[in-house]
Amino acid sequence: MPRPLGELEDAVMTRVWKWNRPVTVREVLEDLQQERSIAYTTVMTVLDNLHQKGWVRREAEGRAYRYEAVSTRAAYAAALMNDAWSQSDNPAAALVAFFGMMSEEQRQALRDAIRIVQGPETPGPNPGSVPEADGR
Repeated sequence: MPRPLGELEDAVMTRVWKWNRPVTVREVLEDLQQERSIAYTTVMTVLDNLHQKGWVRREAEGRAYRYEAVSTRAAYAAALMNDAWSQSDNPAAALVAFFGMMSEEQRQALRDAIRIVQGPETPGPNPGSVPEADGR
């Protein structure tokens, strides 16, 4: 399970995930500078650390690199939730508490996700119907 991202790592990864394409340090820097004062070398170090931790892959382009996310933000969130849930001494109670914190919209998203994971339901026998003879 991956460690949760630090605040600056998350700010960098948010851009990498949002843009969904290989990015340069300069692109991330310019976007981050709209919110905070930050140095090129700081962003470069964060992206290098994220590469070493396996969050991004990189490809050389001239003297620089282009960085691309290894997995999605959804996969990251799922891994964090799974880790938190698996550390509980009472996983069922943890789920009940978690579901109780959800909005109705989130609960509907959960129901939709469960349907997707379970796949199409196979129709069972119609209640009250008589099974067909199998010719024996």
